[in-house]
Amino acid sequence: MQKIKSLMTRQGLKSPPESLSDLGAIESLRVPGKEEFRELREQPSDPQAEQELINSIEQVYFSADSFDIVRYELEKLPPVLNLQELEEYRDKLKQQQAAVSKKVADLILEKQPAYVKELERVTSLQTGLQLAAVICTNGRRHLNIAKEGFTQASLGLLANQRKRQLLIGLLKSLRTIKTLQRTDVRLSEMLEEEDYPGAIQLCLECQKAASTFKHYSCISELNSKLQDTLEQIEEQLDVALSKICKNFDINHYTKVQQAYRLLGKTQTAMDQLHMHFTQAIHNTVFQVVLGYVELCAGNTDTKFQKLQYKDLCTHVTPDSYIPCLADLCKALWEVMLSYYRTMEWHEKHDSEETVSASEGSNVMGTEETNFDRGYVKKKLEHGLTRIWQDVQLKVKTYLLGTDLSIFKYDDFIFVLDIISRLMQVGEEFCGSKSEVLQESIRKQSVNYFKNYHRTRLDELRMFLENETWELCPVKSNFSILQLHEFKFMEQSRSPSVSPSKQPVSTSSKTVTLFEQYCSGGNPFEIQASHKDEETEDVLASNGYESDEQEKSAYQEYDSDSDVPEELKRDYVDEQTGDAPVKSVSRETLKSRKKSDYSLNKVNAPILTNTTLNVIRLVGKYMQMMNILKPIAFDVIHFMSQLFDYYLYAIYTFFGRNDSLESTGLGLSSSRLRTTLNRIQESLIDLEVSADPTATLTAAEERKEKVPSPHLSHLVVLTSGDSLYGLAERVVATESLVFLAEQFEFLQPHLDAVMPAVKKPFLQQFYSQEFEQFNRRLNEVSKRVRIPLPVSNTLWEHCIRLANRTIVEGYANVKKCSNEGRALMQLDFQQFLMKLEKLTDIRPIPDKEFVETYIKAYYLTENDMERWIKEHREYSTKQLTNLVNVCLGSHINKKARQKLLAAIDDIDRPKR
Repeated sequence: MQKIKSLMTRQGLKSPPESLSDLGAIESLRVPGKEEFRELREQPSDPQAEQELINSIEQVYFSADSFDIVRYELEKLPPVLNLQELEEYRDKLKQQQAAVSKKVADLILEKQPAYVKELERVTSLQTGLQLAAVICTNGRRHLNIAKEGFTQASLGLLANQRKRQLLIGLLKSLRTIKTLQRTDVRLSEMLEEEDYPGAIQLCLECQKAASTFKHYSCISELNSKLQDTLEQIEEQLDVALSKICKNFDINHYTKVQQAYRLLGKTQTAMDQLHMHFTQAIHNTVFQVVLGYVELCAGNTDTKFQKLQYKDLCTHVTPDSYIPCLADLCKALWEVMLSYYRTMEWHEKHDSEETVSASEGSNVMGTEETNFDRGYVKKKLEHGLTRIWQDVQLKVKTYLLGTDLSIFKYDDFIFVLDIISRLMQVGEEFCGSKSEVLQESIRKQSVNYFKNYHRTRLDELRMFLENETWELCPVKSNFSILQLHEFKFMEQSRSPSVSPSKQPVSTSSKTVTLFEQYCSGGNPFEIQASHKDEETEDVLASNGYESDEQEKSAYQEYDSDSDVPEELKRDYVDEQTGDAPVKSVSRETLKSRKKSDYSLNKVNAPILTNTTLNVIRLVGKYMQMMNILKPIAFDVIHFMSQLFDYYLYAIYTFFGRNDSLESTGLGLSSSRLRTTLNRIQESLIDLEVSADPTATLTAAEERKEKVPSPHLSHLVVLTSGDSLYGLAERVVATESLVFLAEQFEFLQPHLDAVMPAVKKPFLQQFYSQEFEQFNRRLNEVSKRVRIPLPVSNTLWEHCIRLANRTIVEGYANVKKCSNEGRALMQLDFQQFLMKLEKLTDIRPIPDKEFVETYIKAYYLTENDMERWIKEHREYSTKQLTNLVNVCLGSHINKKARQKLLAAIDDIDRPKR
């Protein structure tokens, strides 16, 4: 019936009811028989008319089986029945039934072959099923025969064999579980042996094996136990990692890193390592200072352990201050050395891993390893500055805990020497200039040195006022380098001299402190080893080989009083009047008549005890300058005051003749008078007693001055028998000459320090200002977002202003040598390097403005004239200074006038 419906659907007919039984509800709509089908097919028909009849059937007749046709037709009847209409409607229904019946008959007959074929297939399937039943019956019969053929013993043998195999597997599992149960003993042994990689590898393998036997109830407890053991291993591994901070051991650290790599926590290990280094610095300094404080306190009171480190530093006694500082630096050196060796280890193993990775084929593993390696490298590089900052802050806190002014000079120098050594360590450690330590020690050093210098000037005045101007008996081969104060200049490597300032050795590579002491030793143990290890041997018994020679020398000198006037006036620079220049050399004195200048025939230096004391002071001042270069300008200024005061005293004692000066017959040059006036105005306190009405500023200025010295009453200059103190005059003037020569001898050493002193102008001063500006800008950007164009604009204005200020500073230079010009260029390049690290602005604004001005120093006359006309961006002052500075080097006075006129022509339209 369903096939009939589908066929009717494909033929475009409306769907008949779900089954033909629905038609049985109406007697007239029955299914025609076979004969009726034949009759229907034999009746003449019009297919189009039949199709129209079928289409005219109401749709409701094709609804579900529950449709009641009779009820439907009865409900359609009108209230008043008309027989004729009913008959007509009945005939219509019969015609529709006949059309449907005929259509059904046609479809049935059309599908008759397919029905027959399908029936044959069903018959064939029935035959196949009967054959399968026969086969199954035969199989059952054969199985019964096989069952009867085997014995119970054979089946039992097979069952036992299967059971044996199961028991063997169970025994293997039990042995594995037994081994797992005993793993904790082996793990404990491996941890005691510090075999962390092996312990972690064993624990991980046990966990993997335990997961295989997790269906056993005893394994769940074992899994929990293994996890606890793994966590315990990580805790012990963290303790082992912390030991690296104070005493680096390459084998120990290798095991620790391998262990963390097995855990997959390489980055975590590096984070923990930096935390341990920070903690190690704090614990180390606290324990060192606490040990000295408790030792000096002499009791077992534990109150000091509860103090903060800052407060604890204030309890260090002066006697234990220096040893404590030395031990503090030793301990911090060990921490920094451990960090240095840690970085070395990673650099070495990174290179080895890179080579091995290039030979492998695991791309994913290599990328992960490279990522970890990059993270570790950045972390270590960042940690350098962080650790050094922590070290500086700890040492700075210690230094501020005690007033250094209470120490004697040698002790104070010793403290500075230790700090200088530490700053050298910091510079080699991370390239830092140790700004924190420098600023801290500089403030205390300047105050200390000012007070020390003031005291030394007062002592110098006392020495001069008690000086009898007699020869100090020194050996003929006397050199200031033989004095203890100048021993630091002879040492091949002073503990306080940075490697860059060491004499050039035969090796081109400079060995750093970390390379030198990497295998053992401590740079801060050198401090006391060289102190007072050599004695001075500079004094002769009487300065002469024999008494006869001494007597003869004095007699010969007294017999010839024709002392050249140039010996009296060639002690001051005729050009500047400020600094001493080379006087008559020893070779020149030898070439003249022996009786003219010499006091003895062994040519021993002529100097007095006061001269020797001044030289010793100069040596101490140079030690200070050498150790603490940021205050070198102050030290050099104080050194010059020593010479100025000595020169002023000699002139006051022996050279000034007020009566001759008043008549215009004085023999002193104008330059000498200018120099003496400068010394008198800046250094000499002419007021005997303080004026109570004087202002505070005047009182402060007087503190910087020294009263004028007075000649000892033991020195007689009015006796004609002694040629009016000629011997004393010669000794005094010759001692001044000798002192001037020593300053000239020390000039190269001072020049070696001066570039390091000049650098702070650009590299430190401006660099510090820009670094502070950068920090403040970042702090502001955390609160309010600063757009990149605004940030760049701020940097551009600051840099441009700084560069123009530099040029203005160069324009204030009075004189400049070729070395000075090179130093300008070097300083500016260093400044640019510092600046490029702080900002991404390229190019640097007004960079050419500075470089072009510096290069202009080397131009010839014609090139400079053209350069002046082309570069009108510089001010008249800057151009004029450029011409004046070049005067005498490669531009003569005539060319100078020409260039100045060109500058004036350029400036005239601006007026």
